[in-house]
Amino acid sequence: MSGLIPQRFVEDLLDRIDLAELIGSRVTLKKAGANYKACCPFHDEKTPSFNVRPDKGFYHCFGCGAHGDAISFLREFEGLGFTEAVEDLARRAGMEVPYDQAAKQEMQQTRTLTEALDFASRFYQQALGSEAGAFARDYLQQRGLDQAIIQQYQVGFAPAGGTALCDAAGTSFKEPLLETKTVSDQYGRPRDLFRNRVMFPIRNTRGKTIAFGGRTLGDDKAKYINSPESDVFHKSREIYGLYEARQNLKQLDKLLVVEGYMDVIALAQHGIKFAVATLGTATNQDNLSALMRQVRHIVFCFDGDTAGYHAADRALENALELMADGLHLQFLMMPQGEDPDTLIRKEGAEAFSKRIEAAIPLSRYLFDRQSNGLDLRLPEHRGELRARAEPMLNKMPKCTLRDAMWHEMLRLCSGRDQWQKKPWQERGGNKGWQRERIQEQRIDVKLSKDSLLCLALTEAPDLAAEVVAAARSSRQFIQAAAFASWILERKLANQSALISALATDVQAKDRFFHLFDGIEHIPAREHTLEAARELLSPDEEASRQQRLAALLRNFVNLSPEERSELRTLSSGTKNNGT
Repeated sequence: MSGLIPQRFVEDLLDRIDLAELIGSRVTLKKAGANYKACCPFHDEKTPSFNVRPDKGFYHCFGCGAHGDAISFLREFEGLGFTEAVEDLARRAGMEVPYDQAAKQEMQQTRTLTEALDFASRFYQQALGSEAGAFARDYLQQRGLDQAIIQQYQVGFAPAGGTALCDAAGTSFKEPLLETKTVSDQYGRPRDLFRNRVMFPIRNTRGKTIAFGGRTLGDDKAKYINSPESDVFHKSREIYGLYEARQNLKQLDKLLVVEGYMDVIALAQHGIKFAVATLGTATNQDNLSALMRQVRHIVFCFDGDTAGYHAADRALENALELMADGLHLQFLMMPQGEDPDTLIRKEGAEAFSKRIEAAIPLSRYLFDRQSNGLDLRLPEHRGELRARAEPMLNKMPKCTLRDAMWHEMLRLCSGRDQWQKKPWQERGGNKGWQRERIQEQRIDVKLSKDSLLCLALTEAPDLAAEVVAAARSSRQFIQAAAFASWILERKLANQSALISALATDVQAKDRFFHLFDGIEHIPAREHTLEAARELLSPDEEASRQQRLAALLRNFVNLSPEERSELRTLSSGTKNNGT
């Protein structure tokens, strides 16, 4: 219908609209010279990159690239069509849209149908509060719904009698209700479509009722039925709960897509107010396009049974052709036997929110599902994975995500995979997906002589006197000499006393805090002491090594005194009784 509005009128309308005032009524703007800035309402960000230029009549986000005028802002922010956005701006400016006669008749027809459906919604709400609605009220109470959430989502009740709505409608609404098939004349006389059912009105982004969903309170074969399609209702394009989500949240950052009306309402009652539902068994591309016009982050939530996984698979396949950089799609599968309605009542909103945060990204879900039943250690199965995944990736438009997923597929099919569970993990040897631990080995690292002596002092403080003596004849042990002198001043005879003094002496902590900054690897104690002994007493050390070798050669025949001597020599310290 946009072509029926003269372009000159659109341009005149945009000239009269104060863009800063329009956007500022929905987003908090801050003055920045002649312009305004804000955090972008179309994507998550902490630093403002959304700029409004009232003098030029456009906005632009340097983060996500959103750009446009007053009409495009309303279309994106409010989810309106072109005509609806123009009408909204025209009312704001006190102008009348100059439609031609045919367009006016079409719009009047739409208004007539939605007004009749709004009447039906009010009728169902009143019926819920009547004596006839007692059983429906009990059912809703058993499902845990309170009065506030029932009113917010306008839940109602369709009486069991076959003509209750038709009789209440009167002449003004009877024809529109027949046209939308809310009342049927299939058998030659008017008869209500919905009978003895809990009613869920489906509203468009303007809050107008366009259809209904009904849940039986009896033993009907169809547990749920929806209104047939009409001039105002196209099932594949509509999203249940979207209007309410937009009303609940000032800024809609993401949507949780669930399978049923009750799931949406139960989640909202527990504080998760961004849940919506598609109106069919599969999430098709029309649904996805409608969702993506609202947000850039979508989490699909399905039951954990076979039907739920099939529904998730269809949503994935339909989403691939629409993917673009900046879109973030995730999948959340419910535990077996649970749905969002039952699970959130069991574990509460906080636990359920954590599930949403941990939802599986689209890329991971795709490879998880396509590798199901495969052992990627086998070349044949890696080939099968590629045969399954490659056609799906080819559906995606060119974007960074597609390239990254392509590289991930090649990695998984290369045989260098660390992603699937190892057999020992499948047997319960450990929880989660973990890589095998790499066994680390000590390596010898060359240290400066000064650092080596400092390390030796931490292992054997009784070496302090020898270090001070060695430092008098060498300029290489500056740090070690200072450290050893402090140990002697404090009379620290063993390692425990040394550590305690370093921990409690503030001046010492500051003085020796950076003593070992340049050391990346600490050798074993015996290596440290052996190397220190060589530095402090090279001749004595040579004698020690010779005596040690002699004792080891005759180890079997050593006397108790010789074994004691061997232990002393092996320790690398003097046998001074400590």
